[in-house]
This record gives sequence, C-alpha cells and structure tokens, in this order.
Amino acid sequence: MIGLAAFGPGRAAAQSSSMAPTAPYAQMTAQPPHVLPGASAAPSTAPSAEDFKGSVTKGTVLPYPIKLSLAEAIQRGLKANLGIILSGTETAQARAQRLSELQSLLPSVDFNATEAEMQTDLPAEGFRFPGFPAIIGPFGYTDLRAFLSWSLVDVSSLRSYLAAKHNFEGAQLSAEDAHNLVILTVGNAYLLVLADETQIKSVEAQVATAKVSLNQAMANHQAGTAPILDVLRARVDYQTLQQRLIVAQNARAKDKLALARAIGLPLAQKFILIDKVPYAAFNNLNAKALIHQAETHREDLAALVEETEAAKEMRKAATAARFPTLKVNGDYGDIGVNVAHSHGTGDASGTLSVPLFKEFALRGQAQEAQAQLDMEQARLSDKKAQIDAEVRDALLDISAAQKQVAVARSSMALANEALKDAQERYANGVSDNLAVSQAQQSVAQADDLYVSSLYRDNVAKLNLARALGDAQNYKSYLGGK
Repeated sequence: MIGLAAFGPGRAAAQSSSMAPTAPYAQMTAQPPHVLPGASAAPSTAPSAEDFKGSVTKGTVLPYPIKLSLAEAIQRGLKANLGIILSGTETAQARAQRLSELQSLLPSVDFNATEAEMQTDLPAEGFRFPGFPAIIGPFGYTDLRAFLSWSLVDVSSLRSYLAAKHNFEGAQLSAEDAHNLVILTVGNAYLLVLADETQIKSVEAQVATAKVSLNQAMANHQAGTAPILDVLRARVDYQTLQQRLIVAQNARAKDKLALARAIGLPLAQKFILIDKVPYAAFNNLNAKALIHQAETHREDLAALVEETEAAKEMRKAATAARFPTLKVNGDYGDIGVNVAHSHGTGDASGTLSVPLFKEFALRGQAQEAQAQLDMEQARLSDKKAQIDAEVRDALLDISAAQKQVAVARSSMALANEALKDAQERYANGVSDNLAVSQAQQSVAQADDLYVSSLYRDNVAKLNLARALGDAQNYKSYLGGK
C-alpha cells in the first residue's frame, strides 16, 4: 500500500467513473448570482453553473509541461473563467442602466444648426389670387439654437433611478460573489485531479502486487504444488486491476481537461500538479457562530438585499406614476437671413401634467411591481434559510468525513495485514490463492474508501468556505485551521 498525500477519486455532478467508491462523493454546484428582473433591471447576463466550468482561453501551448499549483490555478480562473467575465458584463450593464435612469432627472440640452433655402409655389398651396405672384423665393434663413428640457418634478423617475442604483450595487456584490464560486469550482477540479493521481498510484501498487501473486502461482503450478485454477484466478485478478488502471488514467485525463477549461488553459497544454494537500482535522464546528459569519459575509445575500430594495423602489415608482409632473422646456438662438444679419430669439414654457384617466394601466403597473416585490422578499427569506442549510450541511459532511478517514485508515491497515498473511500462507503451501485474491479485493476496497473519505473531507471544507463567503481564504480551511 502506498502512502496517500492527496485526495481520493471522485466525480463532480456532471461526471462519472467506473471506479467510484461505495458512497457518493461530495458534490459542488456553483449557484450563479441572481439578477432582479423588472422594468429598471439591465438585461440579464447572469452566469449559470455551467458557465463557471468554462473560460476564455489565454496563452499559447508550450512544448513542455508546466507546473501548476492550486493557488496559480485559482488565479488563472479568476482572470479567465467565463463566470467571472459574464459577471463583469452584468455589472457593466447595470451601470449603464443606472446612468440611463439618472439622465431622466437631469436637464437635457440639445443644439441645432439649420441652414434653409426654400421656394414656395402658392397655387399648389391653394393661394390663387389675380395679380399675386405664383412663386415666392428663393429665400432662406440661418438658425442656431439650443433647446432645454428638464423634468423638475417627476417622483416616478426618481424612484426608478433609485431602483437602478440598487440593482447596480447588487450586480457589484454578485460579481464579488462570483470570485467565491470560481475558487470553489477550480479548487474542486484541482482536488479531483489530485484524487485521480492518488488513485492511479494506488492501483499501480495493486497491479504490482497482483503481478507478484501471478508469478508465484505460475511457479507453484510449474513445480506441481498448485493447480491451474490458482494461475487462472491470479491472472484474472491481475488483468482486472490492469483494466482499473486504464479507467483511472482515462478519468485523470478527462478531469485535467475539465480543470484546463475552468482556468483558461489551452487544452493541448500539458501540466503537472505540484500541490499535495494532506489530511488535516477541522475543529471549528460551532454551527451558530459560523451561520452568523455567513449571514454577515455572503455577497450573494447582500446582493439579494439590494435587489429587494430595488423592487421596493419600483413599487413606489408605480405609486408615484399617479403624481403630477412638472416639465420645463425652452430654447434660445440666433435666426436671420445669415449669421451676419440675425437676431436672438427664444421661448420658455412650463408644463404641469396630471394623469386623469389611466386607472387600469396604473393599477396594472402597481400590481406587477408588488408581485415583483413579493417574489424578491420570498427569495431573500429563502436565501437566508439556504445559507443556514449550506453551513450545516458542510459541517455534517466534515464531521462524517473525518470519522470515515479514521475508520478507513484502520480498514486499510487490516486489509494489508490480511493480504500479507494470505500471501505467506499460500507461499508455504498452507492454502490455495483464493484467500490471496479475496485479500487483494479487500485492499482495493479499503484504498477506495480511504481516498474517497479524504476527498469528501477536503471538498466539504471548500464548500464550508464558500458557504461562509470566505472562499478566498481556502488555504486556512484545507490546512485544518
């Protein structure tokens, strides 16, 4: 049995392996930041869970394998991951929406320069008088003029701007939360490859042991002390382990592709993982304190609070649509036959608008805004419960995984001792190699249980870091702080 310094094999939710252990691995699902739909919201480009598995490829393929640490993989992911890029685009759209809503509260000034040259046919216009000229012109004028339009009083537009402002702040928080999701995604992918490499080393050791047993069975059969059945049984065990090794190597290759996809590494680039994260117990299992920490630091929760405030402002905007609005319009400029012969002219007007009969439209807008507010409040309440559950789930997984590690270590030691005893008994002719075959299967199962329990433990720690909104300090969790 080889020493294990990394995590056991596992598959993410979208992956599978014929080498899966007896219990399912911890699953990671990246929950995308939420965007408030509504009249004032920017077009939604919120990244989905699948987006966090993709990236924008950066760099060129080098002719030699590069060394990749967990920290470097995460830094690459924070720059190239598709989820990060889409979150930035979402923030930019929310910023643009806020600026658009702000303009409705500010004065609008436009400038027009007009140079006109005209000729009029009076009979065509209906003017037919004897002795009156039929054609007037050509004549023209020059007009240089600035126009001002300003809504001095518009409560509904003010509320819409405040809603857009909350949406922008929520988008910024969602972008910050996307960093945690990238760390979780990349960290899980990195640990999965480490698990595959550990599994390959374990199976290679089992193949070597099976080869020794096969050679021993063949030697005993040639010496006449063992039947051909022992040789056949040993050969089947040896070939079965060879098949498992092929499956493990294929799983590692596919998981390395998934890791490269998440961090923007060219898929043809070969790389070597240089971090080997050992097992370390996690002792901070105070659920109440950790839940309070999560509610304080989770950016996605804070983003949802902002989006709920935006929905409140949109509800107020719907009510304010009944209020009068006061708008000022004016213009000033020079007009004349040309610039040298012109005179300044201008006008100003104020308009007070009061909606008198828009009852059905106003009621519909108010009901739609209220439904949106109710939905956001429900989502906010559910998010708080979800965070509570995520923290508790992670703590339960950590506690269970640490117990499984202890049991698996003992089982692994016992299985190796049983294999050693069976090999000695067979070598001394006390029994056939059936006991050796069974002991080898027990060693394989014990190895799988051990590495899978290590994998569960470390993935549970990553999930806890994400649940607490503290994924950027992942090292302290994997280190058992």
